[in-house]
Amino acid sequence: MRLFHVSEEPDIEIFLPRKPLRKDLKQEPPLVWALCERTLPNFFTPRNCPRVTFHATETTTLAEENRFFATASRHALWIEPGWVETMASTVLTVYELPTASFVLQDATAGYYTSEESVRPLAVYKIEDLFKALKTFDIEVGITEDLHPLADAVKTSNLNFSLCRMGHANRKRSR
Repeated sequence: MRLFHVSEEPDIEIFLPRKPLRKDLKQEPPLVWALCERTLPNFFTPRNCPRVTFHATETTTLAEENRFFATASRHALWIEPGWVETMASTVLTVYELPTASFVLQDATAGYYTSEESVRPLAVYKIEDLFKALKTFDIEVGITEDLHPLADAVKTSNLNFSLCRMGHANRKRSR
């Protein structure tokens, strides 16, 4: 198993445990967060870019695959058109982290946490996010309104992640 942290900060020498910024998460103890290789590409976007990511599982039906995927890829990342230019100009740093002190936090999301400070084992730059997504065989989609897609994947057998949806366009009326 390999674990990673993705950041727009290019020079993190040590990851210190901290309380999450999201108030809906448990605030104690402070943690270092990492993710597995399977879900690493879900974070190949600028930090605040709203996105819907999903991938097929062993329980995903052929009908769902046909509904949600346009290519042979079985992992997708959808963004809004207003983020394309920002993605094209964003450079990310991927930090590979030692696994010893990490425990599984969320199997679907591939999140792991550590209560200990950790130093990166290796550092990788991603200067072309779209190329990196293609390298990982991630289908990229663009839509004016992420909300209908988010609602649809929530009722599917896909594994999904809805990231930074508070920054998403509000096209639909409620």
